[in-house]
Amino acid sequence: MAQTKDKQKDGERLIAENRKARYDYFIEERLEAGIALEGWEVKALRAGKAQIAEAYVYMKDAEAFLFGAHFAPLKTTSTHVTADPIRTRKLLLKRSELARLVGLTERKGYTLVPLDLHWQNGRAKLTVGLAKGKKQHDKRATDKDRDWQRDKARILRRG
Repeated sequence: MAQTKDKQKDGERLIAENRKARYDYFIEERLEAGIALEGWEVKALRAGKAQIAEAYVYMKDAEAFLFGAHFAPLKTTSTHVTADPIRTRKLLLKRSELARLVGLTERKGYTLVPLDLHWQNGRAKLTVGLAKGKKQHDKRATDKDRDWQRDKARILRRG
């Protein structure tokens, strides 16, 4: 509860989160990227109508794109604008960051995963994780550790 209040003080507010990414990948590094949006998309984000659970980031011609994110248009969207909820959106990163990401994804086998979508000082930002995929046994170990942490907290509460 206190964490959300602190985030709101800093001008940060969570819009959508990809919780499955932490389960499927080892997140090695996090980057924050801006997103090129249209007007109706900004309004939809303000209403909280975004999903990034099935989205992924890919690199093409030394540029990063968000593919598969679903921004549901509002009913009040203008009639002269064709709203495509799953269009590919360009991510705004510095050239040096893009060059480094191209090298890591093409040569070292990393992948880029969208982790969360949030507001920062009135601008929509996407947190992108540089990640390596987990194998099935890694996922089982994660489940086992999470269950143990839950049981341990339960035992400590009881006394």
